[in-house]
Parts: sequence; C-alpha cells; structure tokens
Amino acid sequence: MKKTIEEHASRFDDHAADYDESQDSEAYRAAASLVIEHAAPSAEDVVLDLGMGTGAIGLALAPDAKRVLGRDISEGMMDEAQRKADEAGIENVAFETGRFREPNVDEPVDIVVSNFAMHHLANDEKREAIATIGDLGPRKFVLGDVMFFDGPDPDEPFYSPEVDDPATVGALADALTDAGFSLTAVERVHDQVGVLVAERAGGRAGTARQE
Repeated sequence: MKKTIEEHASRFDDHAADYDESQDSEAYRAAASLVIEHAAPSAEDVVLDLGMGTGAIGLALAPDAKRVLGRDISEGMMDEAQRKADEAGIENVAFETGRFREPNVDEPVDIVVSNFAMHHLANDEKREAIATIGDLGPRKFVLGDVMFFDGPDPDEPFYSPEVDDPATVGALADALTDAGFSLTAVERVHDQVGVLVAERAGGRAGTARQE
C-alpha cells in the first residue's frame, strides 16, 4: 500500500533541511533545468509551482516572473524555501499549503510547473490533478517527473516502489489532452525521467519531440 498524503508530508518534513543535497543525480538536475527553460515566464506571468519542495524551480523563475505561488504538502519544505527566498532577497513569492488536486489558488495563473512530485500520486489521482490544473486556466504546464518511456527495469529502478507510482508518458499525454492541453515538447532525460511541455490548444505552436 502506498503512503498517505500525511505520511508523505511527514517524510518530507523530516528531510527538508538536507533535501537539496539528496537530489544530486544527473537526471534530476537535467529535468529541473529543462522545466525552468521551458517555463520561461515573462514579467507579466504568474507562475504556480506545485509540489514545490524547497523552491528550486519557483525561486529560479521568480526573477523573470510577476509572481510565483509555491504549493506543497510539507511545512518543513516550505520553511526551507522561504529561508532561501529571504537569503536571496526574493520577494515576489508566496508559499502556502496546497495539493495537486486542491492547489489552494484564488488568482489567475499563467504557467504551472512541477518537478519530481506528481509521481507520488496513483494514476487516477494524476488524471484528477491534471484536470484540476487545466481548470485553473494556465496557457502552459511544464511537468518534470519520473515517468516511463519504456518498461521499467526492475533491477535498476529510478524510483522507490514503496512510495512512488510513476505513469507512462502515454498515460500522462492522454490526461493532458483530456484536460485541454496540446503536448508541444517531450524531453527524454532518462528511460525513467522526462519533461513534458503542454500548452493550450490553439496557443503558441510547438513541435513534439523525443530525445
């Protein structure tokens, strides 16, 4: 049985102080860089960072955005993100408790980003989360995560089966399409890690690719 949201929150609270150091894999860093690159907010954009962790993505985007809203289930992670924001003098950020399916957002958002967080949800929960994101009305959603391009290698999993539940790229693409997005880029970082860029149908044109 997978862990509950409360159990996940407690686990991340316990590891908030050393979380950044633990995320030192090449694939994680590459995915984070691609999420930041593809999000590319303008000075007029409000960005929502879901499952923000210690703020690696949101704080990197804040200097170019109008405002960044960070949401996470872990108070410890948000405290660490706020500490980093204060140290860097970043003021256009706001961190509050929120979940993928209950993001706790009461203002329009232009771009939604998420990195290495959604894979904790079961597949039906991912579909609900993506539908919720679609209902917020952003023009772009950039998802970096553990996902399967091919069948997972049971001898070399990139994920922890006891706490993680990655989806296939196809399942995520279907959920994004059903939520009103068009998949405009597919970045294959690793057989089990990718970045998907989804935009509103009829928005800026893009060419899906797999690398």
